[in-house]
Amino acid sequence: PVNGLYSKEPPEIESLMALNPRVQSHASVVPTKVTKGNRKYWKRNTPHEATCGSCELENNFDDIKHSTLSERAALREAARCLKCADAPCQKSCPTQLDIKSFISSISTKNYYGAAKAIFSDNPLGLTCGMVCPTSDLCVGGCNLYASEEGPINIGGLQHFATETFMKMGIPQIRDPNAKPVDELPESFRAKVALIGCGPASISCATFLARLGYTNLTVYEARDYIGGLSSAEIPQYRLPYEVVNFEIQLMRDLGVKIETGKPLGPDMSVQSLLGSGHEAVFIGIGLPHPKVAPVFEGLSIEQGFYTSKDFLPLVAKASKPGLCSCKSSLPQLSGNVIVLGAGDTAFDCATSALRCGAKRVFVVFRKGFNNVRAVPEEMELAKEERCEFIPFVEARKVLTKDGRISGLTLCRTEQTDDGKWIEDEEQIVTLKCNFIISAFGSHLADAGVQAALAPLQLEKWGTPVVDATTMASSVPGVFCGGDISGLCNTTVEAVNDGKTAAWNIHAYLQSLHGLFIEPTPRLPQFFTAIDAVDISVNICGLKFPNPFGLASAPPTTTSAMVRRAFEQGWGFSLTKTYALDKDCVTNVSPRIVRGSTFGHSYGPGQGSFLNIELISEKSAAYWEESVRELKRDHPKNIIIASIMSSYSKDDWQTLTRRAVAAGADALELNLSCPHGMGERGMGLACGQNPDMVNNICRWVKAVSGNTPFFAKLTPNVTDIVDIATAARDGGADGVTATNTVSGLMSVKGDAAAWPAVGKEKRTTYGGVSGNAIRPIALRAVSAIARALPGFPILATGGIDSAESALQFIYAGASAVQICSAVQNQDFTVINDYIIGLKTLLYLKSRPDLQSWDGQSPPTQPHQLGKPVPKLDELVGKQLPNFGSYAEEKRAIVAAHHKTHPPSEKD
Repeated sequence: PVNGLYSKEPPEIESLMALNPRVQSHASVVPTKVTKGNRKYWKRNTPHEATCGSCELENNFDDIKHSTLSERAALREAARCLKCADAPCQKSCPTQLDIKSFISSISTKNYYGAAKAIFSDNPLGLTCGMVCPTSDLCVGGCNLYASEEGPINIGGLQHFATETFMKMGIPQIRDPNAKPVDELPESFRAKVALIGCGPASISCATFLARLGYTNLTVYEARDYIGGLSSAEIPQYRLPYEVVNFEIQLMRDLGVKIETGKPLGPDMSVQSLLGSGHEAVFIGIGLPHPKVAPVFEGLSIEQGFYTSKDFLPLVAKASKPGLCSCKSSLPQLSGNVIVLGAGDTAFDCATSALRCGAKRVFVVFRKGFNNVRAVPEEMELAKEERCEFIPFVEARKVLTKDGRISGLTLCRTEQTDDGKWIEDEEQIVTLKCNFIISAFGSHLADAGVQAALAPLQLEKWGTPVVDATTMASSVPGVFCGGDISGLCNTTVEAVNDGKTAAWNIHAYLQSLHGLFIEPTPRLPQFFTAIDAVDISVNICGLKFPNPFGLASAPPTTTSAMVRRAFEQGWGFSLTKTYALDKDCVTNVSPRIVRGSTFGHSYGPGQGSFLNIELISEKSAAYWEESVRELKRDHPKNIIIASIMSSYSKDDWQTLTRRAVAAGADALELNLSCPHGMGERGMGLACGQNPDMVNNICRWVKAVSGNTPFFAKLTPNVTDIVDIATAARDGGADGVTATNTVSGLMSVKGDAAAWPAVGKEKRTTYGGVSGNAIRPIALRAVSAIARALPGFPILATGGIDSAESALQFIYAGASAVQICSAVQNQDFTVINDYIIGLKTLLYLKSRPDLQSWDGQSPPTQPHQLGKPVPKLDELVGKQLPNFGSYAEEKRAIVAAHHKTHPPSEKD
């Protein structure tokens, strides 16, 4: 006792308990002065009064993207997705990514499944997840833009899934089920040249290789690969390891790359066509900067850069592995002016801070409402303390001692008719040490233009391109990316290459007298994971995969079962049916959302409650449906779910008819917890071991070689007793379990929900979904331990490959699913199949044993980014708030300042 009292804690415990919440008994009074001090101490975000952007950024090329997500954040974000049926996000994506599908896979921790969906349509899925202007594309179409919580962070989710796959270290392969390349026609060995190793060419070559073309060569002018992604997008937005990873995926398919091969006198379109190449793809970008007349004659030595000068220099010095050169960052200082209002201009501005600039001014001709850059880019520059000067035009460069010293600017205004004019009376001069021009790019090299002959060129010097096929004016020559004049972003360049790949394929096949269907059918992304065999043999039946539909709302009609098989489900139950004398009529509402997981609405419900009875359709309907489904889907397993009262004749009649219809197996529904029990059916039979035993004996006597499973109810004292009775009665296996009897909720007016009719009648219903998973998992485990080797079809809260594997580990042979389909649609099967294959594959990898399923080990992080290891720098750790955060930033900044990027990694 403490001071003679058993009900008091010792002082040291009471001290800890002082942090526990207390019920407030009065209003709090704290002087504002005290609160201001407290607020400063606990502050986590950057103070508004911070003035120096470059102080903490010099040489620091760490990730700065707002969209970057940790696994925890990715799972929370994915759970918000509405999984829209006619998803506007997909319609807004140039490569038509199935966004709701990959987000659905993330929500079930199937990260390979998500990456597969992404790379199937976009071979540069990781790059685009990092740099796509999503607010103008997919995110701009998100239906949640109309909600308070805002749109889904699609780019961050794409980045997370594809980066997690990158960590798995698995090469790309062709479709394991496709015809081997050595069995393809000679046309697939046609020589194809792709000029420029940027996003468009990488995409085009990848899709051609997936189709089976084996003689693909990418020619790159530089001594390093990746195109604009490597040369002009900064490391802190797109690390070179990402570009290299995606290029390696292309190389996995046999694509060759030759560097130091520019388009020009030594290699022209004409020479390639004349040297046996049957098709040429041009993806060289726009390599030359646009320079305003006021800057003509200025050089780097004087302090003038174009974006085409500056960003590649920054890239070479800050991207480990890009090239063998030992480059240093451009040495900037003082004030830097960046001219332009596009994404490239803001990349130049934020890069300038990392190269030593003390202040950066982004100067543009029009206003903020006319800025071409996406909001994300502009916001980052603003956070890093770049200054914006709108409505000005460069008029004169000032120099002193041969170096730039200032820039005279003239005010611009927009007239009522929309024209922009310069006001000569409003002139301002800014002192500066460097100027970076980011006014866009074009094709200005006469040698390159000559090498494009005989292509027809536009008046601005780029090839004439068919926007539908990406074909040029010369048969067999296609273009994509910036050079086509049709795209403005990396993802659009990827789609140009994708579109061109199909049309190159069609062209090459036609050259060889072969013709393909007009609708594009490009192969998807595959790895060794996709070759994993997850078929199972149960009771002499081969199941294509262990995932099936339970006898439940998703199998209300046989047309629904057909749609499920078409999507890839391995097996399906029929909806439970009875003899005509036991026909039922269902009421409405009969299926409602659960209340076991808080006030959450939309997809991803953690539970449901239903008062639905068995099928309203006749036994004859289901028997004919079984015949049709077996005829059209002979490899899929059809299990007829039947129910009767405790009548030997009825059970045997149903059994004989189901067997005669061709059902692969039977399921005896002895477990429906509502409605049917009052008729002496379902749970009324399934709670008594003797009745279960006898029913199984009756069915066994007439089922012949057709196996049958007794579907068990969890609403019993010991489910093992019921399972044992079923086995002893001759059942070939059991299904565990049906829904749990429950009352889900009572409304504020004391009415239960669901409530039927004006009288608001109700009954205890069946609870399903994730809320009953622990009950079902325990039941499967108990039965498997008591009856080793006895087949179990598990059901109850299985909503992912991960949860399915838990049931398999517990002893299940296969799993039945209902609520997850109600939450989404039949296509979830693709996620489950790929997810299970991935889990089994990763389990076989000794180097990934530290992973938890598809989750890599979690490193310390904040805002999705690694936390600097201060103990390695200064021998101590610091919290990330208040003065500690300021000290932490100063330590990290000092480290970066003394350790240039070229010395890292």
